[in-house]
Parts: sequence; structure tokens; C-alpha cells
Amino acid sequence: MTHIDSGAGLDPVHPVAPPGTRPAGLTRAEVAERVARGQVNDVPVRSSRSLGEIVRANVFTRFNAIIGVLWVVTLFVAPIQDSLFGFVILANTGIGIVQEWRAKKTLDSLAVIGEARPTVRRDGRPVQVPTSGIVLDDLVEIGPGDKIVVDGVCAEADGLEVDESLLTGEADPVVKHPGEQVMSGSFVVAGGGAFQATKVGREAYAAQLAEEASRFTLVHSELRSGISTILKYVTWMMVPAALGLIVTQLVAESNDFRGSVARTIGGIIPMVPEGLVLLTSVAFAIGVVRLGRKQCLVQELPAIEGLARVDTVCLDKTGTLTEGGMDVTGLKMLDGADEGRVREVLAALGASDPRPNASLQAIIDAYPDGTSRDGKGEDGKGAEEDRRLVSSLPFSSARKYSGAAFQEGDGKVTGWLLGAPDVLLDPEDPALAETGRLNEQGLRVLLLARAAHDLQGPDPARGARPVALVVLEQRLRPDAAETLRYFADQDVHAKVISGDNAVSVGAVAHKLGLSGKAVDARRLPADPADLAKALDRATVFGRVTPQQKREMVGALQSEGHTVAMTGDGVNDVLALKDADIGVSMGSGSEATRAVAQIVLLNNSFATLPSVVAEGRRVIGNITRVATLFLVKTVYSVLLALLVVCWQVEYPFLPRHLTLLSTLTIGVPAFFLALAPNKERARPHFVRRVMRYSIPGGLLAGVATFVTYLLARHHYTGADALPAETSAATLTLFLISMWVLAIIARPYTWWRLALVATMGVAFLFVLTVPWLQDFFALRLVGNTMPWAAVGVAVVAAAALELVWRWVDRRFPV
Repeated sequence: MTHIDSGAGLDPVHPVAPPGTRPAGLTRAEVAERVARGQVNDVPVRSSRSLGEIVRANVFTRFNAIIGVLWVVTLFVAPIQDSLFGFVILANTGIGIVQEWRAKKTLDSLAVIGEARPTVRRDGRPVQVPTSGIVLDDLVEIGPGDKIVVDGVCAEADGLEVDESLLTGEADPVVKHPGEQVMSGSFVVAGGGAFQATKVGREAYAAQLAEEASRFTLVHSELRSGISTILKYVTWMMVPAALGLIVTQLVAESNDFRGSVARTIGGIIPMVPEGLVLLTSVAFAIGVVRLGRKQCLVQELPAIEGLARVDTVCLDKTGTLTEGGMDVTGLKMLDGADEGRVREVLAALGASDPRPNASLQAIIDAYPDGTSRDGKGEDGKGAEEDRRLVSSLPFSSARKYSGAAFQEGDGKVTGWLLGAPDVLLDPEDPALAETGRLNEQGLRVLLLARAAHDLQGPDPARGARPVALVVLEQRLRPDAAETLRYFADQDVHAKVISGDNAVSVGAVAHKLGLSGKAVDARRLPADPADLAKALDRATVFGRVTPQQKREMVGALQSEGHTVAMTGDGVNDVLALKDADIGVSMGSGSEATRAVAQIVLLNNSFATLPSVVAEGRRVIGNITRVATLFLVKTVYSVLLALLVVCWQVEYPFLPRHLTLLSTLTIGVPAFFLALAPNKERARPHFVRRVMRYSIPGGLLAGVATFVTYLLARHHYTGADALPAETSAATLTLFLISMWVLAIIARPYTWWRLALVATMGVAFLFVLTVPWLQDFFALRLVGNTMPWAAVGVAVVAAAALELVWRWVDRRFPV
């Protein structure tokens, strides 16, 4: 009988429990009793904000408060035309709420599809329940890749190894024995077993952390933090400008009180870039809905933005480039081994593992165990009479092999190992030459070896005698090659990081059109700087351990790369968590889905380009339209300051700037923000936006004020102010249209149509009598209108030159 030793430093080997000794778990009555007492795992895990939170976030903002007060004042002192800005804000806020509510419903429905369903044992039978269905004292079964969802005490252990690094930071797996504590938030890396739930719901501290981590997050991104920074600067500019404008219009100018109030409000309102925040939220929300239609669950909204910034994507081969299943295509005997005996051993090894991985499942399918459900073989005799399982060594990604010991009919115990040939054999072993030839064809090869030592020893593989090579063919994903071409076209570097043999992985990558050097990760340098250089030189890496995957991600990040990691296995969890963006397959382990920001519920690697494209659309377009909003803010503040300095009436009423904002910013920005955009997102959002907005706003403000001063000298009489306002409005509209025309580049038919439509709409306002009266816009004479056009043309030409100079002088 094999001796079992659980001493430190040894691989975990667990004897097989005698039949009928497993705990039966709770009964239905006991479950009902605990539910009635409220002893359930009722932690609400939400993927999005509640409706109340959505409404509060969209309605109760600092700028909405400012605009709301000004709107109420305007309703009392000015015609309804000057109150249009308030109705626009109401409509915009409503659109924001509706879009985010749609995104919430999409997220929640996808979260239900992707929700983990732990297996609990009740009345002696395994039953899958939702995480919230676990009750106190439930017996929860666990296996490789399963996340431990509540705190508990280990009740059964079959070579059980648990990774607690997400809780403790300790990377080495912890071997668990019956009676030892297991913590929610950890996950199983090898073996299996069961634990009894001792803390459920909010009592499990790690579960509380998981709840907070999984909640809807919208603000922690460069885009949104950049917008917050810009709004902070805007507030600082607004306060002195608005105070000066109020004093000038209400005190220094002895005009009609109602008119002065209206023009004061008209000067303050355009300083607020309220639509920028709204448009960003809408763009993100629509992105979630679009991706949801493709069965892509975005667990953290900034992940859309983050993946758009990615320049390196690390791909796990199995489950990403290849499908999860494999087929046994050959069995090659070594040293004259008996094929019938080898088939029997392989069948026994398959039957010994209750949770086989993809490789072992292929072996089980090819060499099924001869034992039927009643425990008897095809000839009616018990299979255990000839071979009985004594102990097992679960597969681990770190050691690259599994094993089992059987007691034969003569009472002798034999140990068998199944795993990577280049790990189990000495480098000089002739069997490796045959393995290499098969690997070069893209085939996966496992070695069946007879152990020379007890499985509980410090090195069970030492001295193992090769018996046979099991040849497996991996099924390539039909969409993998096209997806890799997409990343190459988008200048995103793909790195294949796998635990399999480097030659085999390289052959698979080559079949998919991914060229580059294949490297055995066991020969990679340990120093992070040297490791980063090695990663730059090669494309494919084999025999990578889970800890190495994590180190490789860190090395790439240390060189300034934005790294995405894809994977579906438990060996990918650490790297997924450390990567800038973690992408998990929906069929992957529960642990990978828990730490990933993006889950591809359809298990299709081909969905990734859609996520990248959506992120680039959001970031590129928001960067583009932010310039429109902030040019308006800059020229509004400048006009207010110029009016204060010259002690003149503010040239515009609220209705004028509402019209200009709608035609040159609001409507165009909505269409531009939702347009396709394939440009890779670049950093320094604030600098990129402000370097255009400041000179553009300054030129627009100065040109408009020049036209206003010219008109004040040109027109005289009681009706001079409306004529002056109309001339200034014409100049400001033309300059704003030129800003829009620049932002809309490169032109497509619909962009040209958008700009032209806005111009035609303004022309209608200038020519249709009732619109002239409604907006108080009537051009008087020929001299001043043409002068306004001339000033706008000069300012537009200057804007072209200044922006080109900025591109050369301040590249980003």
C-alpha cells in the first residue's frame, strides 16, 4: 500500500475514500429551516447601478444645479425663447437616464447568463444552485477552477490545492486537508473536495470585498477622470467671470432690469459644458448595449476604454486559439510496451479523476473504462478485482502532470504518471525526439510513464520509465486566424503564452498566420528587465507556469505596454487579475470569470475586435467632441471678461447661444460620438483636448467681440442692440461651424451632410420671418453682415494655421 505523507514541500496525494463514506449534506427540510431563519448567502452581487442611483447620478450634478437656478430665474424675467436651454437640459438628462437604464438591463441579463452556479450536496445528491441559494452548513463541492464563494471548513479533500493569492498575496497554492478553513475569494487550482459553509451572506468578509469589486464602476478611467479635471478648471474660470458679468450688467449698465438679467444668464449658461458629461455617459451606455447584443458581458465599464488602449494582447492557446475539446489521434508504444495494457491503464487513469481536464477527457472518450454503473465490467466481473485505485495525484499547471497508484490483482501497487514528456523525461531521453517531431506538426503529446518512486515523494517524476506517447489533435477555432489578423492590422502585438510545449504551440500559431519565434519559458531570464526584452523578441512562449504568466504581464507593463490577457483556465487567473484588461471565456472556470473585466459569454475569441472597436469609438469620438464643448466654454468665459473690461452690454440672449450650441455642438456631437472610429486610443486626454480648445476658444471669442464692437460703432438708435447682437451671432456661428468642420474630418458623405444640414438650419432662422422673431435675429443692412462674414473668414483661416502649428509644436 502506498504510504501517504502530507509533509511540507511534497505534492499532495490523497487516498481514495471507501465507497459510501461521503457526507450526504443537508436535507430539504434543513435547507428550508435555514432559509426561514435568513441563514442564506444573500449578498446582492450587482453588475450595474440601481435605477435610483442612475437618476441621482444624471440629475443631481453641480452644473445641473447651476443651470436649474438660472432656468427658474429666466422663466420669470424673460420670454420663453430664452428658457429653451432648460428644456434642452431636461431632454438631455432624460436621454442619459434612458440609455443608462437600457445598459443596466443589458448588463443584468448578461450577468444572470454568466453567473456561477456552485454544486451543493443535498440529500446525498449534487445539485447546482445560484450563489445566493447557498445556506449555512451547506456542503459545497469544489474542483479545479471553482471559486470558493463562502467561508467554510474543508470536509473532503482529494489532493485539494487552493490559491489564496487574491486574499493574501501569497502566490503558492495551499494544500487543504479536512478540518482546515477555506476562505471565500480563493479558488481551486488542483484536486477536488467539498467544504461546509460556516459563514454566508454579509458575514463572509471576503464576499463583501467581492461584492464591492463587482459593482458598477463608471468613474475610474482616464477619460472620465480627465473630464473631471477639465470641469474643475472650468469651475475656477466660471466663478470670477460670472461675478464680473453680473456686476457689469446689473450695476454698471443702467438698462432694463429684465433684459440685463437675461443677458447675464446668457453669458453664464454657455460656460457650462454640461453636455460633455452626459454624452460620455451615453456613449459608454450605448457601448454596453451594443456589446451585450454580441453576448459580451462588460463587468467594469472602463474595460471598454481600457481595451481600446491595449497595444499588447497575451493569448492563452487552449480555449482561445483552440477550442476546449481535443481528439486522440494516435498511441505510440515505447520500449516494447503492450498496447492492450496501456489502453487499460489510460482508461483507469481517466476513471480515477472525477474532474478531468480537456486532455484527460479526450483520453476518456478514446479509451472508456470498462466499468458499468453497477461497478461491474462487460463480462460481469467487478473491474476492481483486477485494479483498484489507491491514491491519486491531481493535475497541476505548475508541475504539468498528474498520476495515480493502483493495486493490481496480485496485491502489488504500481504508480503511473501522465503529462508533459519534456517535464517527465531527462533531456537526453530518445523518446523526446519523437515528441519533438509530433510537436512540429502542431500536435499535443502526453507521456504515459511508470513511476519509479512513490507518488508522495518530493519528485515523483524522477526516474519515471516511458511507456507510451498519447498523441492529441487540438481543434483550431475557425475565427482565430481572422481575429489575429485584425490585431496585426490595428498594430496590437499578440503574444501566445501557454503551458504546452513551445514547439507545438508555435506550430499552432503558425497555422493561424502568427509568425515569430517560439521560446521555452523555462529558459527565460528571471530579471524583469531582461524578461521584458525577451518578450519583445519572441511571439510564442510554451511551458509557462501560472506564476510566470503573471511575471510576463508585469514585465510588459514595466515597459509601458497596456496589456490585455485572455484565458479560460484556472492557471490564467493570476495573470488575468494583474493585466490591464482581463478577458475570460464564458465557459471558462468560475475563478477566471470572477477576476476578468470582460467575459465573452459566447466563448468566441472573434468577439474581441468588437470590444476593441467599441472602446476606440467611445474614446476617439469623445476626445473629438470634447473640443467642441470646451471651445464654447473658453469663448464664453473670454466674452464675459471682455464685456466686463469694456463695460458694455453682453451681446447675446440665452436663446442665441441655445441656438448656436444646438446647431454647432449638441446635435453634431451626438452623431459624431456614436460614429465608427478605428484609431487606437492615445493617452493624455486633457492635454489633447485643451491644446485645441484654448486657441480655438480664444480666436472665436476675440473675433466675435471685434464684430460686436464694429457693430456698436456702425448702428445707432433704439434698435441698435438687436442688430449688433445679430452681427455678432453671425460671426460666432460661422467660426463655430468651421470648428465643427475641422472636428468632423476626415470627411465622409454623412459627415459632410451633417455639417451642411446645420448650416442650412441656421440659414432658415435668418430668412424665415417667424424664426427671425422667435430668436430675435435680423441682419440689418449689407455692410455689417458682410463685415461679420469677413471677420469670421479671417478667424477661420487663423484657426487652421494655429491648430496646425499646435500639432507641430505640441505633439501628443
